[in-house]
Order: sequence, then C-alpha cells, then structure tokens
Amino acid sequence: MAGAKAIKQILIERDMTIKQLAEALGIGHQSMRNKLYRDSFSYEEVVKIADILNCDVRVITRDSGKMF
Repeated sequence: MAGAKAIKQILIERDMTIKQLAEALGIGHQSMRNKLYRDSFSYEEVVKIADILNCDVRVITRDSGKMF
C-alpha cells in the first residue's frame, strides 16, 4: 500500500483532517496536500506523521520477514 493511501486511511480512522495533520507537522495545508498527491514523504516526515497519528513505523525484510 502506498504511504499516502495509508496516511489518508489512518486520518479517517482518527477523525483528523489533512489540515490538522499539516498544522501538527508545521507545514502548510497545500504543501501537505501536494505531498499526499505525489506520495513524496521523507523518512523523517513519515516518522513524525506516525508519531502524530499514534502509529509505529516498521521495516520488514521481504526475504526473511525480519522486522526492524
């Protein structure tokens, strides 16, 4: 699943708007919309978003299934 799609789904579950997420990140509403449209988040942004949304970020290797 693409990162932007997951973020949008979690926003719905958390009853949170894109504008509220943008404010919590300290970026503009339109900038956040652009990032979601392009699915262009840095790893640091993903970690911050996960923290704001009370989620974890995990990396799972495809071959062994190890989680980091």
